[in-house]
Amino acid sequence: MLSLWTSLSHRLGIGANRLIQATSSLSSSLLTPGTSNFSSLSHQRCLPKASTQSLSYFLNSSSNVLQACKSPPSLVMPSRTAMFEYQHRKGQYCKVRRKKRHPLDGNPQLRGVVLKTLVKKPKKPNSANRKCVRLRLTNGKEVTAYVPGEGHNLQEHNIVLVQGGKLQDTPGVKLSCVRGKYDLPHVKKRVN
Repeated sequence: MLSLWTSLSHRLGIGANRLIQATSSLSSSLLTPGTSNFSSLSHQRCLPKASTQSLSYFLNSSSNVLQACKSPPSLVMPSRTAMFEYQHRKGQYCKVRRKKRHPLDGNPQLRGVVLKTLVKKPKKPNSANRKCVRLRLTNGKEVTAYVPGEGHNLQEHNIVLVQGGKLQDTPGVKLSCVRGKYDLPHVKKRVN
């Protein structure tokens, strides 16, 4: 209720306490719609002359004022113009998208130490055993990398070189090991 008085007093350009005092001095006959005799208020020095005319405009539609008193001010929706003014001042709202972080921090390759060897299963409809390793890279991150080719002899504490290369059908595997570097040899040639 007090917020209604403050907003009304803000529009009229007078203090809220002064407005409450002025409206309380009005008799119930003045609150009926169609009456606009506010000269007595300006004579009593409750309100300035300019604001008595403004107050008459507000209180002439007494039903609207009473309705505004009943409904809380938070339920009043902002006008379309106010929305456009806000957008003009602050700029249009746009959702802040999180950037995709590169697992190698922008490097083309990184060295890593094998923590353990894994066998991962691909998504449907594929069915296989993808040979992977869990690595700790030189930048301190722990990642899973795919070991390409047939067969490997990687164990814990081995050193491998990894590069970017996502395994399409296996979730969480975004790197692949480089064959023929450090402790991961080339694929052995098959002899028939």
